[in-house]
Amino acid sequence: MKMDVEGATSDENMIEVSYNDLIPNNVGLNSDRALKRALERWQPKFLDWWRTMGPDGFQEAEVYLRTAVGVGKGGWAVFDYVKMPEYRWGILLAPKEEGRTIPFGKHKGEPVWEEVPGEYRALLRRLIVVQGDTEPASVEQQRYLGKTCPSLYDLRNLFQVNVEEGRHLWAMVHLLQKYFGRDGREEADALLERRSGDRDKPRLLGAFNEETPDWLSFFMFTFFTDRDGKMQLESLAQSGFDPLARTTRFMLTEEAFHMFVGESGVGRAIQRTCEVMNEAGIKNPYDVEAVRKLGVIDLPLIQRKANFHIALTRDLFGSEISTNAATYFNAGLKGRYKETRIDDDHQLKDATYPVLRHFNGEFFTEKVPALSAVNARLLDDYSRECQGGLDRWNKIIKNFDIEFTIKQPHVAFNRNVGEFANLHVSTEGGVFDEPTWTAHREEWLPKSEDLKYLHDLMKQEKKCDCFANWISPPRHGVNNMEGDFEYVKLR
Repeated sequence: MKMDVEGATSDENMIEVSYNDLIPNNVGLNSDRALKRALERWQPKFLDWWRTMGPDGFQEAEVYLRTAVGVGKGGWAVFDYVKMPEYRWGILLAPKEEGRTIPFGKHKGEPVWEEVPGEYRALLRRLIVVQGDTEPASVEQQRYLGKTCPSLYDLRNLFQVNVEEGRHLWAMVHLLQKYFGRDGREEADALLERRSGDRDKPRLLGAFNEETPDWLSFFMFTFFTDRDGKMQLESLAQSGFDPLARTTRFMLTEEAFHMFVGESGVGRAIQRTCEVMNEAGIKNPYDVEAVRKLGVIDLPLIQRKANFHIALTRDLFGSEISTNAATYFNAGLKGRYKETRIDDDHQLKDATYPVLRHFNGEFFTEKVPALSAVNARLLDDYSRECQGGLDRWNKIIKNFDIEFTIKQPHVAFNRNVGEFANLHVSTEGGVFDEPTWTAHREEWLPKSEDLKYLHDLMKQEKKCDCFANWISPPRHGVNNMEGDFEYVKLR
């Protein structure tokens, strides 16, 4: 990769990122020889995994990628062409906050930990392993998408997401190798041995074993599921273990782009559908046959895909009432979303939180100890954030004077984890027996002909200034480049 900097620095914090080293970093890796050797032994295994499980058929393509070269608020990245196996994955921590104290839990007010507290070693390792496992999993899920890219702009964005997920894996592996000794080294190797969807060695979380077979699925994943990633990273960024907090704070800088890709991608699909419907004089969005004849994605299918991805992602939050989440919070390891902005004692000794529950065919809200409801609160925060994106999608539809509104399904819909795991609930909150729910399933979730239609719609577009018929061009190019810019050189 051609870099304009040999040793880049962040704008305001002046924390050097060395790009002369085999492993770019701002953690002083050269001063820790044992860690450096461990990471250099792991690096070839990572590259083997990348070549085997990374984007299929594009390892030699030159891609216009962003590389982080600093950790300050401005000027933290450079853009250039690079072959993905040569991307400079690095270890970057946000600046240290002098005098930082633990902001929540029973250790609230104590100085943050620079080393792993012995009594929390297993808990911290588990948190880091689960977060780390999601990063390579999403790359594996998306490895074939390049072959059906709707444009070079979208192809480039896919690859940007992929390499940044790879860098986030490096971030977690650094913590495992530096702070957890032999156990950490074994866990780091295991992160490269599991495979998304593998029957014998699957990824740890269910959503990361699902296929991502088409670009609408990719956009939904990056909007809904990467948003869960954001919520989890924000919670870990509050941690009393300062290396974890600093690592995840910088990861959030890159995660924002992933959610942008998802929201704008779905929005552009909606935009194109509405444009084509207006041009053809179709006012009824439920006239699916007429809409599909025009080669775009009908709005009811977009709703069904949203239902699927929202429900799948909600399961990632775990049980709404959780002793594990309470333990993590009380220990000062994982806080709530934007913990320091919450107006309470941050210890939750006597606090309660309203949680939706179900009993005898009825939903009701129960006030439960807030310490046990940390997951429920995080899921509520997630739903509010998702709604902002749905509101923006609905504004696009409204601008075309089409009567259709994309909605979030009921929180109990299609759940396999938590309070509603054994219920059969419609998108509107109706509770059914299993045969009735199954009979109506295709009203709420994608059916086989939906998936076949999406599959047939996905065709690779290789020309610089062209886009597949089913999606609109973006309003702005990457790094302010013009519409005919060659984001990926496929020669």
